[in-house]
Amino acid sequence: MRRPLEIKAQEESMRTIVSLTSAFESLSSMRIMQTKKKVLISNEFFDEVWNIYKQIRVDVMFNFGRAYHEPSNDREVLILITAPSGLTGDIDQRLVKKLKEYYDEEKHDIIIIGRHGAMQLDQAKIKYDKYFDLPKKDYINVEPLIAEIKKYAKSRVFYQDYVSLSQQDIIDIDVSEAISTMGKVVDLETVGEEAITEKNYIFEPNTYAVTAYLETAILRLMLAQFIYDSRLAQLASRFKAMTAAKERSTETMNDLHMQFSKAKRALVDVRLRESLVGLKKVRAGGDS
Repeated sequence: MRRPLEIKAQEESMRTIVSLTSAFESLSSMRIMQTKKKVLISNEFFDEVWNIYKQIRVDVMFNFGRAYHEPSNDREVLILITAPSGLTGDIDQRLVKKLKEYYDEEKHDIIIIGRHGAMQLDQAKIKYDKYFDLPKKDYINVEPLIAEIKKYAKSRVFYQDYVSLSQQDIIDIDVSEAISTMGKVVDLETVGEEAITEKNYIFEPNTYAVTAYLETAILRLMLAQFIYDSRLAQLASRFKAMTAAKERSTETMNDLHMQFSKAKRALVDVRLRESLVGLKKVRAGGDS
């Protein structure tokens, strides 16, 4: 049987783990609320920019802010948005698994965002072409990512989508398709508003340049939206993982406490028996 002091030390260690998982759980919950507000603000800004862009666009295709007839790489670039660390449950493993199902080395280049995903690709021996850290601060600078995307004719993003605290989905979608889908939603909400055309507005230096600028702004907002959604999903997955870890560690701590109480009682019983045996020997010696 283990000694009571040994069990007590393990119980205290488990109590520390309970405190840490509880702290991570609370922090994740708070960050989820903060990130949700940023998503709403980003959506509102996207609506405003899209409403202008859709009325002055000079091409049915979304050109990612590239100059017209600017050459682009025929390969498709795959963008993975993952967590900066491994405290997010299995969500990054699911994302990398989905990438493996789609990836073809002959057709695709990979851009990875987030250190945890880069480590998993290294372990899977999948080569990636560019790596970016997941932004830690509220301001998300996606300019380096935009510069890379503009080099390619097609781009697809793999990201984690927040559904609820208990459900996070893995999404992969063509970036231009995602922008078009979001734009259609905005169109339904802005029917009947005043048209913005060259008849009632002056565009400097010209309509093409303004359109390219707006496309870059839309792409910037869309990429930030993907990152915000991924961050939300990662926080929710962490919340779920920390809740499960707290429940397991609490159960283990309670079990250790029971073991400690039993071991302590057993030790008292042993010492009591030893005292009784000693007392009997003393009495036996006195009688002789």
